[in-house]
Amino acid sequence: MPRKKSKPKHVPQRTCVGCRQVLAKRALIRVVRLTEAIQVDPTGKLAGRGAYLHDQRSCWERGMKGALAQALRTELTAQDRETLLSFMATLPVEEPDPASDET
Repeated sequence: MPRKKSKPKHVPQRTCVGCRQVLAKRALIRVVRLTEAIQVDPTGKLAGRGAYLHDQRSCWERGMKGALAQALRTELTAQDRETLLSFMATLPVEEPDPASDET
C-alpha cells in the first residue's frame, strides 16, 4: 500500500509591531500585558495580551514610540518603559548593510 504524504507542520506566524514584518512566532520576542505590568515573555506562554518584536534594537525603538502600546491596548507607565528599555539595552545593535550605501 502506498504511504500517505505527511502534511508539513504548521508554523504560527506573527507580525513585528516595530517593522511590520511577518515571521515565525519563535523568531520574535513576545511582550505581554499583565494586570499589574508589562513583561517580556521568553516562553511565549504567559496569559495576557501579547505583542511581538524582533530581537533588533531598531524594531524596539520604533515599537516604544507607540506601536507597542497600541498593540497591547494600554498606556506604558514609567516603570513599564524602564523594564522594556533595560531589556532593549541587552539586544545587539545591527550593523548597517554595506550593500545599501549609496556613495
